[in-house]
Amino acid sequence: MKIAVIGTGAMGSIYAARFSKAGHEVIAIDVWQDHVDHINKNGLLIEGPDGQIIAKKIRASTNVSDIKGCDFYVIATKAMKLEESIKNLEDQVNLNSPIITIQNGLGAGDIISKYMPKNNIILGVAEGFGASLKAPGRINHTANKQIRLGSISKNMRESDLQNIVLAWRSGGLKTEIYENIEQLIWEKLLCNVTLSGPCSIFRCNVQELRNKKEYWTFALNCMQEAYAVGLAKGIPFSFDDPIDYVTDFAKRVGSAKPSMLQDFEAKKQTEISFINGAIPPLAAEFKISTPFNNNVCKIIHDAEKRFR
Repeated sequence: MKIAVIGTGAMGSIYAARFSKAGHEVIAIDVWQDHVDHINKNGLLIEGPDGQIIAKKIRASTNVSDIKGCDFYVIATKAMKLEESIKNLEDQVNLNSPIITIQNGLGAGDIISKYMPKNNIILGVAEGFGASLKAPGRINHTANKQIRLGSISKNMRESDLQNIVLAWRSGGLKTEIYENIEQLIWEKLLCNVTLSGPCSIFRCNVQELRNKKEYWTFALNCMQEAYAVGLAKGIPFSFDDPIDYVTDFAKRVGSAKPSMLQDFEAKKQTEISFINGAIPPLAAEFKISTPFNNNVCKIIHDAEKRFR
């Protein structure tokens, strides 16, 4: 298959490299010229749970016009760049081709459906990856648990979904189709709300967050606010105890640094508005108070203003 990956940060690079090694034709689009040049000259080097992967047949570019005629498109930009990416792609892609995005937080489906047919939009959740971009063309990948995909429309052809899943599996990525992708996105959101904002404001990794009682209590309060909103929206969570759920997740990721913390330390804009920041506006609809997430957002937004 011919596959375009738009945004080759840590996660996008993993997808591109694995698709390429499986024999697919891969076009990688990114704005970082040094990264693009390195991919074209030396390929992508992924160091991860399956050893070392070197993918040298990827065609990388900064020009979105190079992605025409692909079988499907994977948008792997940060959440705050998603709408800009979709606008740039609108005139370049076959509107009958599936658009896949795997994002942290909420809102991806609503953003894409403003510009693309809803029938072709697939959302995903990446669980247990722990990826980081170390240098141009070099990515560290600490785990490879599961990719979970689902269409936001009931009208998407089952054959299209199955072909996409087979392409992901061919790259060694454990991939499944889920009918209620919104449920999975919310369950992942609870974990992100617990870890991303709190780790960033306390400037600590996940293990340090969990080991310090006052930090962990604060993080769980952020999660409880999100959980209350999810219940009010009618999300059918697969668990009865959200504290056990997010605690188990935190134990599994160990001393990893959330990507938000990595961006925060690098003085880059973060995805806070799509994670902790997504909770207060939704909570207001149900008259639910969110002082902990409000506090996280204020601290991070104030810091981001100083980054500019």
